[in-house]
Amino acid sequence: MIVLKTARELKIMRQAGRIAANALKAAGAAVEPGVSTWEISHVARRTIEKAGAKPTFLGYGGFPASACVSVNNVVIHGIPSKRQIIREGDIVSIDVGATYEGFVGDNAFTFPCGKVSREAQALMDATRESLYEGIRAAVAGNRLGDVGSAVQRYAEARGYSVVRDFVGHGVGAKMHEDPSVPNYGTPGRGVRLLPGMTIAIEPMVNEGVAGVQTLEDGWTTVTADGKLAAHFEHSIAITPDGPVILTVPD
Repeated sequence: MIVLKTARELKIMRQAGRIAANALKAAGAAVEPGVSTWEISHVARRTIEKAGAKPTFLGYGGFPASACVSVNNVVIHGIPSKRQIIREGDIVSIDVGATYEGFVGDNAFTFPCGKVSREAQALMDATRESLYEGIRAAVAGNRLGDVGSAVQRYAEARGYSVVRDFVGHGVGAKMHEDPSVPNYGTPGRGVRLLPGMTIAIEPMVNEGVAGVQTLEDGWTTVTADGKLAAHFEHSIAITPDGPVILTVPD
């Protein structure tokens, strides 16, 4: 069931989104050679808790940390570790959620560690722009297929593959609500977008094939061919005046 949010609920979701975005920004600033993925997650947790919110990911489905930190060929759900050290040239996808007054803000960004390869930078740029293509299509009256198609067209036109095993989602009182928000689709198909809907659009784009595999820990998901992946996400609200990004930092 899709839950349309009231004006009051949207106001709270802006706050939750701001906290999540600030945590993501702080975690991204911590990405440097020699830093562990655990330290990056800890920065996110500290930022969220200082703002009076709770890290949504911590304990969610048994996840053991406050942020997913996914390096290079890890697409999503990387488990932070004190033993995993970030190195110059790595690309680091950080996914952070914050729960504030009963509502969730959810966002992700892929950060470069120092100077990265031209290929890595091009992948990150294309994935980020595919997110904004999807957001621009998230207009009241359009359908989810318009959003997914916009993401897919942009990424695939540049020679990349869109992950199909994992998709975006509705967001609100729960981190994962209806509807599912694929990063692929057919224009004019799918659920119609209505004012009051809040969704997380999150392209996961691979340098090589679209296939992924989940490791034995049950979380870490890597590209099937070992090539790079990037991940960007915003929580947005559908409004009569167009899509509004909720995950905006200070």
